[in-house]
Amino acid sequence: MSYTLRHMTSQTSIPTPPPTDLGQASGQWIDPSLDLFEEIEKLKKERKAVVLAHYYQDADLQDIADVLGDSLQLAQAARARKDAEVILFLGVHFMAETAKILCPEKTVVLPDLAAGCSLADACPADKLAAWRKDHPEHVVVTYINSTAATKAESDWICTSSNAKRIIEAIPRDQPILFAPDQNLGAWLAKTCGREMDLWPGSCIVHITFSERQIVRLKAEHPDAEFIAHPECEDNVLRHADFVGSTSRLLERVATGESKTFIVGTETGILHEMRRQAPDKVLIPAPVEARDDGTCGCQECPYMKLNTLEKAYLALRDLKPSIELDEDLRQRALVPLERMLSI
Repeated sequence: MSYTLRHMTSQTSIPTPPPTDLGQASGQWIDPSLDLFEEIEKLKKERKAVVLAHYYQDADLQDIADVLGDSLQLAQAARARKDAEVILFLGVHFMAETAKILCPEKTVVLPDLAAGCSLADACPADKLAAWRKDHPEHVVVTYINSTAATKAESDWICTSSNAKRIIEAIPRDQPILFAPDQNLGAWLAKTCGREMDLWPGSCIVHITFSERQIVRLKAEHPDAEFIAHPECEDNVLRHADFVGSTSRLLERVATGESKTFIVGTETGILHEMRRQAPDKVLIPAPVEARDDGTCGCQECPYMKLNTLEKAYLALRDLKPSIELDEDLRQRALVPLERMLSI
């Protein structure tokens, strides 16, 4: 097994989300006497809407979802809900774009268009196209954490749930360019025994976990099982008892024999883990302390831009909506369909 990391610089900074006024969202005043849970249920019926939410959303948003899942599950759900005319997507921008690519006839709304992704930002479509041009004999496998334009420059799309199956479906003598997550790519190269060239992107949450702190925590809890997402860095993954996608980590907690789990992924998943396995002890994986004494980022600041207030307004006003050029959508659809066929 070997892999090559492309020699280029990809700078990623952790954004600071703007403060949220609980009585106001998107510049609009909301009557504080409204029961937003009740109002959203009414609007779902009026709009013939389905609410899709990622596990990394705040607990309130997970609780109003019709479908709660990871990227693969939500992409499948978007297409499967034939009865829905509107999709309220509680996640980040690339997820809502994916739903629009698969369901162009539906209105897709995202509570906050600023809910982006460091991985999607790290791999612009034009730079991926140039990389591909420099390697014409390679196929491009792109992580779903990417823009529609970047997907359109790809041969295959994958999620962390199905990435291993996608890589194994490609002939072993076929060289691969993998973008944009270098940590997921390195883990796949090792797991599948494949040579791959890797784009140097990373998730701003999963690169914050501290190897030193995790080793300390494992020593303090010798019976605990450390489970981690493959977006974590290799020096962290080597200490993991189990590595898997968001949904696989959830399944591990719900069905595993261990009573205590150290969880190495975004802390939003703990809400559903506690619901499915109330008897288990869950310890968020630690991050390295900063010089100012505060912790690093265990929460995705993009995911947390969505709020219950913004979700209500998006469903009420059917905006902000996701719009895509039809030619771009068709091109992005090809590698997505190839993934879903697997």
